[in-house]
Amino acid sequence: MTHPSDTRTHPRPHTTHTVFNQSAARVDVNEYELNTVLRESVARHDASWADDELREIGELVGSVRFQHDAHLANTNTPELHTHDRWGNRIDEVEYHPAYHRIISASIAHGSHTRCWADRQPGSHVVRAASFMLFGQIEPGHACPVSMTHAVIPSLELQPDVAAEWVPKALSRSYSSDLDAEKASAIFGMSMTEKQGGSDVRANSTIATPVGSGGPGAEYLLTGHKWFCSAPMSDAFLVLAQAKGSGGEGLSCFLLPRVLPDDTRNVFRIQRLKNKLGNKSNASSEIELDGTVAVMVGEPGRGVRTIIEMVAQTRLDCVLGSTAGMRQSVAEAVWHARHRDAFGATLADQPAMTAVLADLALESEAATVTAIRLARAHDEDANDQERAFRRLATAVAKYWICKRGPHHSYEALECLGGNGYTEDFPLAMRYREQPVMAVWEGSGNVIALDVLRAMTREPESIAAFDAEIGTALGANRTLDLHLERLRDHLGELARMDAVSAQRRARGVVESMALALEASLLVRYAPAAVSDAFVAARLGEDRAFEYGALPDGADLAGILERH
Repeated sequence: MTHPSDTRTHPRPHTTHTVFNQSAARVDVNEYELNTVLRESVARHDASWADDELREIGELVGSVRFQHDAHLANTNTPELHTHDRWGNRIDEVEYHPAYHRIISASIAHGSHTRCWADRQPGSHVVRAASFMLFGQIEPGHACPVSMTHAVIPSLELQPDVAAEWVPKALSRSYSSDLDAEKASAIFGMSMTEKQGGSDVRANSTIATPVGSGGPGAEYLLTGHKWFCSAPMSDAFLVLAQAKGSGGEGLSCFLLPRVLPDDTRNVFRIQRLKNKLGNKSNASSEIELDGTVAVMVGEPGRGVRTIIEMVAQTRLDCVLGSTAGMRQSVAEAVWHARHRDAFGATLADQPAMTAVLADLALESEAATVTAIRLARAHDEDANDQERAFRRLATAVAKYWICKRGPHHSYEALECLGGNGYTEDFPLAMRYREQPVMAVWEGSGNVIALDVLRAMTREPESIAAFDAEIGTALGANRTLDLHLERLRDHLGELARMDAVSAQRRARGVVESMALALEASLLVRYAPAAVSDAFVAARLGEDRAFEYGALPDGADLAGILERH
């Protein structure tokens, strides 16, 4: 009963929360059909025979179900279980079922090893496009997919080991079970140790032969690995210091998680890394203690053996960063075309149009470069193509992967506050992009590798020069850049080692921009190539996205994205 003196005011609610002027979710779209630049690149590089399958993948990854699984896999992160309830050591990582659905679909469509199973012109292009489409939506699973792809050339250096493991890696089936009898396998790799990092020759893990030792023989490994990605993989390539009469020195070994009698190998997962991004994929520290492994390749030639794998994963870093750029552009443009601000659609506001167009230019340049590199990895590559890819892959890895984080940030900003929340995919992408620059050699490692290639393999610089030289005469600004680049390369060749290292980054950047610009001049519409060359190489070039030259055809650029 209310007392007469009670004068409190009581709420009288009205409906106020009507949501308007928000963009709809970008779902149930065909990511391949909408990616004009990727489709053109696939056709240009002899891979249009796979268009139907790529459309199927595009529809799958653009579906609301797949995108929801991607969100689940990145928010329900892997959990480490070192022991079971009774105290037995099990060393297992539990993933959300969404992660298994994603990687299973990716493997079923051959985004891991289809280029090795079906070796024909354009097969690496198709595999690259498939890998990029899956990685565009969910990048974490791409790590074990990439390593499984990349392990094949290293395994083939040891035919007896390859005979057992390559058919499993080529399988398009996926099972998360650790089972010696299953017909498929996912691969990982573990090179770095806490005392060495990129200096893998400082590795202290010891490999003791069980018998006489040597290539294909069994060893027992003891040591600690600082980064082991995807620890629930079926097998790993690792580096260790071989001892004994079979040969000594840093060597490469295949380490299975499960032994032929179905017992678990010693593979102690010490902890999972608490990473900035790449959340759906577990990375770990592991301890090996009398762990069974088989030598792959010659003793003392471990780096040379595993570098075959590294060459492929470096290309996948380029593909992954490029896929991230595509996601960033697609989400930013979608949002801007579905939101009004200050009396007009956001995408039609001149300042925003310029930012979106500049982001699109970066994405297009990365895409044409990535697919050109993939084509150079096909089986029909001649000596010049192989020399070109040796240098160009490192150059592109350095530059495109470094461009990724800033690109994703700028795209995130296009969404305003929404972009900064984990409910939208660009927050995930912003955390994801740096891993591509760090993995398989951070900036200095890659820049020094370019110097090494130029010195030890002079045919690689000749092939690179021939590639970018095909664009001479088409754009005066690019011509001037190529002239300066050739002068700088000549100066670099005459420098002492210390001076060359100090100049390396600047020269590699110039090489990367020359490659991207030359490809756009040859293959992209003039609206794209003219704007890119002016914005990246011209006298009025700027540091931030959105400062494009006067007269740039912004509408023509964005129409392709």
